[in-house]
Amino acid sequence: AIDEYKPLDATTNPSLILAAAQMPAYQELVDDAVAYGKKLGGSEEEQIKNACDKLFVLFGAEILKRIPGRVSTEVDARLSFDKEGMIQRARRLIDLYKEAGIGKDRILIKLSSTWEGIQAGKVLEAEYGIHCNMTLLFSFAQAVACAEAGVTLISPFVGRILDWYVANGDKKTYEPSEDPGVKSSGTKIYNYYKKFGWKTIVMGASFRNTGEIKALTGCDYLTISPKLLAELSKEYVKLTPTLSVKEAQGCELEKIHLDEKAFRWHHNEDQMAVEKLSDGIRKFAADAIKLERMLKERMFSAENGK
Repeated sequence: AIDEYKPLDATTNPSLILAAAQMPAYQELVDDAVAYGKKLGGSEEEQIKNACDKLFVLFGAEILKRIPGRVSTEVDARLSFDKEGMIQRARRLIDLYKEAGIGKDRILIKLSSTWEGIQAGKVLEAEYGIHCNMTLLFSFAQAVACAEAGVTLISPFVGRILDWYVANGDKKTYEPSEDPGVKSSGTKIYNYYKKFGWKTIVMGASFRNTGEIKALTGCDYLTISPKLLAELSKEYVKLTPTLSVKEAQGCELEKIHLDEKAFRWHHNEDQMAVEKLSDGIRKFAADAIKLERMLKERMFSAENGK
């Protein structure tokens, strides 16, 4: 798909890596990661963790052979409330990329947009020059805190916001311009960032249909799945940007500052964001556990005589 659609950047997450690690085409990468984990030694747990990190980096390195830009690699979602743990894991991933001959300028480290994750991003950017992609972003409060932390990029999850409103409201279909994911994560956040000169890149993600994508024409970046790229490639329509810096500067939004208390309150006031953030963390953590189990079986079942 990368060879066909030639994107600038590409992203990975635990769910995508888990799916790919089960495909016959990628067994060599899994074997390499297993060998690496064993070579470093330590406890079973340490060997599995090292193999896991290595596997993420091996997939990232393969992707980087095919794109001119950056790949996003995610820190374990189970560290979502552990600022120091995220910083440590992010630096470890960057070291593994360095061992593979890849500089940190080509990597975005993905962190959950919890308060702790955002503060980890702030430290990684300011002290270590490590570029961060703040993921699982659903609320305006998360976006404001990310801008104030000076992170490189945010990924508002447009489609998952729509999912929540469809599941929890009376309305089951939305016009793209009325789509709650488009309105909150794309339009409002983009306009706020551009109006107040925040440098953080807005990269809309997790789309459910091409209408959402077209409604965000003009956004800095968009993460689009191969399936939706295929649909878009069959369309020949002229798109007029719906988002622009000029229009954003004229919009009526007030600048706000969020310390930890204010962040937690504002985020908590958004029921959708609270539920989707915790749900997203749980799902990514569950897939990370499945991946570890798969690696554990590969690493230890043979020697245990199973």
